[in-house]
Amino acid sequence: MAESAASGGNRPNFLVIVVDDMGFSDLGAFGSEIETPHLDALATAGARLTDFHSAPACSPTRAMLMTGTDHHLAGIGSMIECVYPAFEGAPGYEGYLNDRVVTVAELLQEGGYRTILSGKWHLGDTLERIPAARGFERSFTLLPGGADHFGLDGLVAGAPRKPIYAEDWDYVTELPPDFYSSDYFTTRLIEFLGEKPDDDRPFFAYLAYSAPHWPLQAPDAEIAKYRGRYDDGPDALRERRLARLVELGLISPDTVPHPVVTDAPAWDALSPEQRTASARTMEVYAAMVDRIDQNVGRIVEELKRTGRFDNTVIVFLSDNGAEGAIVEAMPIIGPVFAKAIAEHCDNSLDNLGKPGSYIWYGPRWAQAATAPSRLVKTFTTEGGIRVPAFIHYPAAARGGAISDIFSTAMDVAPTLLDLADVRHPGTWYKGREIFEQRGRSLRPWLEGRAEAVHPPGTSTGWELFGRRAIRKDDWKAVYVPGRDGQSHWQLYDLSRDRGEITDLATRHPEILAELLGLWRDYVGEVGVIEEPISFFDADPSLWEAPWRPNLVADARAAAAQPAE
Repeated sequence: MAESAASGGNRPNFLVIVVDDMGFSDLGAFGSEIETPHLDALATAGARLTDFHSAPACSPTRAMLMTGTDHHLAGIGSMIECVYPAFEGAPGYEGYLNDRVVTVAELLQEGGYRTILSGKWHLGDTLERIPAARGFERSFTLLPGGADHFGLDGLVAGAPRKPIYAEDWDYVTELPPDFYSSDYFTTRLIEFLGEKPDDDRPFFAYLAYSAPHWPLQAPDAEIAKYRGRYDDGPDALRERRLARLVELGLISPDTVPHPVVTDAPAWDALSPEQRTASARTMEVYAAMVDRIDQNVGRIVEELKRTGRFDNTVIVFLSDNGAEGAIVEAMPIIGPVFAKAIAEHCDNSLDNLGKPGSYIWYGPRWAQAATAPSRLVKTFTTEGGIRVPAFIHYPAAARGGAISDIFSTAMDVAPTLLDLADVRHPGTWYKGREIFEQRGRSLRPWLEGRAEAVHPPGTSTGWELFGRRAIRKDDWKAVYVPGRDGQSHWQLYDLSRDRGEITDLATRHPEILAELLGLWRDYVGEVGVIEEPISFFDADPSLWEAPWRPNLVADARAAAAQPAE
């Protein structure tokens, strides 16, 4: 059981805000032209973390966030949508938050906190695996990785599918007619906060937006606000963002950005009609971020109205780098997605971003947001795992700071428990053996009692879809497998090379050897199953084995439905 060293009174409230697939420079306070005044105010008054890291994709990060440990230990060794059939039953690859970990919600609830969640879960979609089963006394949740933001789910129209939303212990089968994900998740969180007005317990509120994950969709007014803003294309946007990052002091003026990596056509190679449609996708994306900010403003207003703002610690992060996939070109699911969209969705120019559309913006716009880092979501390069993050903590000594201290999503749970004076149980919880936290509390750093979160010499590993990385201090080794058979471990000095451009593997073989030794330790400690080739390069025949219901099955079912 969780032990509390303090109770009631002055313990802080917690609001953890997670956004889905937002790039490093997509907030105004992190270099963006998108209008995000409410988040900017929180970020600039708090501590902006420029070396904060997630996992390469969403559910692994959420597992790290909920447990304070590595996602391979927590049951999300690979995303449920993409795990090889050969991995079925392997420890750490259950596809849901397993029983070998305890969540921060469980511990805070036992430590005297109200625990509430509104938004995306993605850590189990059966009733015994939903948030209510893992410590949240009130919850409204989207269970899978994504959905139509207007609640229409047009992609799988007519396909049999179990409910994808739940409230507390039951599935939800109907949504209100004016449903829009960011608005509704915020409304429900505010409603939960307003319940039990005489309850003086502090709260832990987890607001997990599914935006701006594709399909890119937003209300008309926000889309109209950005009309024409991106007509000069992603390369021009990238240059503006980089200049603004330097101006804000978020990157060094001598930072060399990694070149854009993609087979997608350059802006100048597109027809006028293609450029117009592509710019519209970015307009919709910006509108989604804008709408998130408006909803955060609603939460802040409610906290101030009820006198709880000054005693609320607000943590903000994206769950991975910007989404750069061309979804119709993805292995396995791409062709069936394309067929389903063609038959069931309206992606005409005038309907882009509106109900019934189903779009994404692709690798060039994504790399405008991840610059100066290399690549995008699903990669263990910095563009996939270095994300915007800040902590607004009025009592902290670090207010207004811009810091390049290294930290990760695993550090959030230890930080909240530390601030709440709730102790993690270690290796035993409710009659079962569990894993200890691998993250570290940011509290000493936030309060000015330490200059780092992770002591010098600490190493951190990442792995997903066969893509790997290991970091010790500013040295990082990266392995991205591919079809060419020439994949090899690369070595970068992040203190000089944020863009991961200059491979130092042959120049410093002794450092690479040390890091590879640490990689072997990491594999053994967390139970990584080392895939010989990335999921994204895998032979489709690997997927013809019996398969659990998931995104692939949904997409195939949708594609099999006749057009209406």
